[in-house]
Amino acid sequence: MMLEVENLNVYYGAIHALKGISFHLEEGEIVALIGANGAGKSTSLNTISGLLRANPGKIVFEGEDISQTPPQDVVMKGIIQVPEGRKIFARMTVMENLEMGAYTQPDRVKFEENLEAVYFRFPRLKERQKQLGGTLSGGEQQMLAMARGLMGNPRLLLLDEPSMGLAPILVEQIFEIIQSINEQGTSILLVEQNAQMALSIADRGYVLETGKTVLEGSGQELLHNPLVEEAYLGG
Repeated sequence: MMLEVENLNVYYGAIHALKGISFHLEEGEIVALIGANGAGKSTSLNTISGLLRANPGKIVFEGEDISQTPPQDVVMKGIIQVPEGRKIFARMTVMENLEMGAYTQPDRVKFEENLEAVYFRFPRLKERQKQLGGTLSGGEQQMLAMARGLMGNPRLLLLDEPSMGLAPILVEQIFEIIQSINEQGTSILLVEQNAQMALSIADRGYVLETGKTVLEGSGQELLHNPLVEEAYLGG
């Protein structure tokens, strides 16, 4: 078990955002969290990342309780989040964004290896390495956000709405890249509004509603579950 989330409760002031959510991820898996806006998907990722605190609840990563671990230390343990809305550094170049993603990597040789791998996966970024991040297209910015995350050598990559705002052809490309990243050994926890695409590549998935886990199963089981089809797949 790589990641185990147990009875996660999170409050925004008086608002009870997560109400005892539990799920797990095994090494090498893609696990999808799906649900409507406000279901608690992004809050779950932010809590794993250490940006929010569970009260109560437990987050165990590779056998270690990280529930109270500061965000910077969570990153050092190999959990890296690609946030919703990309949140690249708009006034920095593509290369500078990638360097920021590699701040935990002091080994210059390893940095160059990671950079070469990122440019191989995202050739468009190599072409635009001196261009300001804010001048990239939406699809290119999403690629940059993912590439920046990969520069930190994640063992577990948290992806928050990677297809948001992208044209359908770019959505397919992003999901192909996600599969490729996973096939090369990175475990992935995926939060995604596009339930059809998310479940089609996920090993397993969880359906969240108003801060609770209401369904779980393999990606294919959920993809063909009548309740999921009706609520999230337009069935």
